[in-house]
Amino acid sequence: MQRRRFKQTLTLEARLAEEAKRLREEAKMLPPGALREELIRKARHAETASHMNEWLTSPGLKPPE
Repeated sequence: MQRRRFKQTLTLEARLAEEAKRLREEAKMLPPGALREELIRKARHAETASHMNEWLTSPGLKPPE
């Protein structure tokens, strides 16, 4: 069995930012409640993951000696 390979056209940061934006827009259309809070939480997680990835791939980060 072969693995499917998919070449990403956007960077991880761009995909996470796009997902966070989509989730926030979707949450704006919902009335206050648990579902809306869940979407906002997922958007925050995507933004945090984007910032973490940016930090981890920064040229200033060096491995311990």
